[in-house]
Amino acid sequence: MTKAELINLIAEKGEYSKKDAEKALSTVIDSISETLENGEKISLVGFGTFEVRDRAAKEAINPLTKEPVHVPAKKVPAFKAGKALKEAVNK
Repeated sequence: MTKAELINLIAEKGEYSKKDAEKALSTVIDSISETLENGEKISLVGFGTFEVRDRAAKEAINPLTKEPVHVPAKKVPAFKAGKALKEAVNK
């Protein structure tokens, strides 16, 4: 599903205009991004948890040259599905 399709679905189910649905979705996405940028965790009970995880530095191999490459440590966004979401998907 694309962002445009999700906006259409929100508009239909919530009986909103497409413009209002797009504004709401953009606000949610921006809020989640901003919260993660600040290093905070977002828990939506029944749905899941968004958080930032640390990925350790590692040595990898360049597939073209077969040379070893150092990959620095970094932070990555992560999502862990909640119990209700897992159950809904596995029905």
